[in-house]
Amino acid sequence: MSQARLRLVPVRLREAKEFVHAWHRHHPPPVGHIFSVGAADEEGILHAVAVVGRPVARHFDDGATLEVTRTASDGTRNANSLLYGASWRAAKALGYRRLITYTQHAESGASLRGAGWHLIASRPPRAGWHTPARPRTGHDNDHIARFLWQAP
Repeated sequence: MSQARLRLVPVRLREAKEFVHAWHRHHPPPVGHIFSVGAADEEGILHAVAVVGRPVARHFDDGATLEVTRTASDGTRNANSLLYGASWRAAKALGYRRLITYTQHAESGASLRGAGWHLIASRPPRAGWHTPARPRTGHDNDHIARFLWQAP
C-alpha cells in the first residue's frame, strides 16, 4: 500500500479489536490484552495495531513472558515491524523479560526479522483447541503448522 510516515500511538482494546476484525486475514480479535499499540500517519489515521497479552500457551505464562497475540495492518509498508519493535520496548519497560509470537507456516516472518526477532521453534499442526473438558469452537486455523518467534 502507501509509504506513510508512521508514528506510534496508544490504542484502547476496543479500537484494536475493531481494527483486527476489519484487517486480520485469519484470526478473530483477541479477548483481552495487557496493552495495545498502533501505527498512525501524520493525520492520525491508524494503519496497524499490535495487541500484547498473556501467552496463550500455559507453559509460557510464567509472569515474565508476554505474547503479541495479534498484529493487523492495512498494508502500509513497515508498519508491523515498527509495532513488533515497539511492543518489545514497552514489554521490557514494564519489567517483562520475554516477548513471543507465532506466525503460520505460509507467512514469511519478514516483519519480525525486520524488527530483529528470532525464529526459535517450529510447531506442528494441532488438531484444535476443543477437548471434552474445555469445549472450544474452531476458527478455521487448526491443522496449520506454526513458527514461534522471540524478541531479541
